Amino acid sequence: MEKTNVMRLLDQAKIPYRAYEYDPEAKDGNEVAKLVGKDPDSVFKTLIAVNNKREYFVFDIPVNATLDLKKAARASNSKSIEMLHQKDLLPLTGYVHGGCSPIGLKKPFPVFIEETAQLFDSICVSAGKRGYQVELSPLDLKDYVQASFASLTKD
Repeated sequence: MEKTNVMRLLDQAKIPYRAYEYDPEAKDGNEVAKLVGKDPDSVFKTLIAVNNKREYFVFDIPVNATLDLKKAARASNSKSIEMLHQKDLLPLTGYVHGGCSPIGLKKPFPVFIEETAQLFDSICVSAGKRGYQVELSPLDLKDYVQASFASLTKD
């Protein structure tokens, strides 16, 4: 398996992780969870949003959940928030749709992780490239990207 930039950054920080490779043509996060043999509640997708002041935020939520924009705005102390347009993802983050990770973004943005991540010993996030996931402790991820846990998903 090739090492992604995310894996190299975790190696440099001496953060233990397990890497998974899967078919990059997987149609959605639930299929990714199935391909890596994990509970979809413990496989997280990384979403980028922008607020009314043009400030950017990163939200990591389970692949089978939907981001609640009101909760996201509250967590980020924003008046309102909306999803980043897909065409803006690569120039802003350095990542393509389906391969966005909270680790190794072009610029650091505030990161919020769905609080249910704390229920698991480990969670999976994108390794920065379609077809690759890394599994690590949610606390290690929180500390490394200086994230906050928050309630972010629709009930």
